[in-house]
Amino acid sequence: MNPGLIPVTILTGFLGSGKTTLLKRVLTEAHGQKIAVIENEFGEENIDNEILVADTHEQIIQMNNGCVCCTIREDLRTTLSDLAARRRKGELDFDRVVIETTGVADPGPVAQTFFIDDEIAESYLLDSVLTLVDAKHGDGQLDARQEARRQVGFADRIFISKADLVAQAEVDALMHRIKHMNPRAPQQAVNFGAVPLASVFDLKGFNLNAKLDIDPDFLADDGHGHHPHHDHHDHGDGEACDHPHHHAHDDDVKSFVFRSKKAFNPAKLEDFLGAIVQVYGPKMLRYKGVLLMKGSDRKVIFQGVHQLMGSDLGPKWAPGEDKGSKIVFIGIDLPKEILLQGLEQCLV
Repeated sequence: MNPGLIPVTILTGFLGSGKTTLLKRVLTEAHGQKIAVIENEFGEENIDNEILVADTHEQIIQMNNGCVCCTIREDLRTTLSDLAARRRKGELDFDRVVIETTGVADPGPVAQTFFIDDEIAESYLLDSVLTLVDAKHGDGQLDARQEARRQVGFADRIFISKADLVAQAEVDALMHRIKHMNPRAPQQAVNFGAVPLASVFDLKGFNLNAKLDIDPDFLADDGHGHHPHHDHHDHGDGEACDHPHHHAHDDDVKSFVFRSKKAFNPAKLEDFLGAIVQVYGPKMLRYKGVLLMKGSDRKVIFQGVHQLMGSDLGPKWAPGEDKGSKIVFIGIDLPKEILLQGLEQCLV
C-alpha cells in the first residue's frame, strides 16, 4: 500500500438528495483538509456560481479554505492526470479528491478507471463510493429508475438525507429495502448535509481486507433455504410484519450471500469465478469474499467491480477461529441459484 497515493471518494446519489449541500460543506468548512472536488458537470444541479467563479478560462479554482474545485471539461482520466501532474509540480496542493457524479450516472465505470488505468493507479487510490438517498422521494426514485438502484448497489456507505421530513416508519422501511439491495453498506440518516467528515473519508471500501461486514439482520432474513441451521427467525422484533412490506418491491438490484464451512478447491473456484465474471460482469455491481482455501493456512480475499476482480492473501486463520468462506454478491438480476450451486461444486 503506497502511502503517497491520493485517496479518492466517489459521491453519487439521486437528484435532490443533497449531494450539492454536502459538497458545499466540504468545500467551505474549515476542516483543515485540502480537498480537490471534481464536478462531473453534465449535472443538472452544479455547485452554484456563488462558490465557483466558473467564468474563468482556468477550470481549477482554489477555495479560501485550501480546497480546490474543478469541473470536468474532457474526460475524467485527463482531469485526474492533470491534477496529479500539477500537484507533483507544486502548482496545486491537495490531500484527497472527491468526484461528484451526476444524478443519472452509474458509478461503475468511474470506479473502474482507478483499476484499469496504470497511470491513474500510480497516483490515486479509490477509497469508497458514497451514495445519498433522499428519504422523501427515495422509494419513488428506486421504483422508477434503474440507475438509482445501481447507485445503491454500488455503495460502500449510504446516507439517507432529509430523514427529518418524513415519518420514522417510512425511513425504516426505506432502509430495510436498501439493506436487501446492498447489505454491505452501512446506512446513516443525516440532516441537510450535516455529516461528520469522519464518516465520509477514509472508509477503505475498496481495500482488500479480511473484514466482510454484512448487516446481521440481512443474514437472518436470508437464512431460509440455503443453510437451514442459520434460520433464526425468532428475533421477535416485528421482523415478520416487515416482510410483506419489502416483498412489495421486487428490486432488480439484489444481493445474496454464500457461506460454507468447507474449503474451496482453488483451481475450480478460479475457473468458475472467471466464467461467471465473463458472462455476468456487466450486471455484477460489487462482490467480495473472504475464503477458506484448501492447502492454505491464510484467508484469501477477493473483491470486484463488474468484470474486474482482484484477490490477495489475507491474515492467517487464527487458532480456534471458526473457519469458512463468506461471499456477498450485489448485482442486477443475477441468477442466485446458478451462482450458489456453482460455488457449492467448487468445494473440496
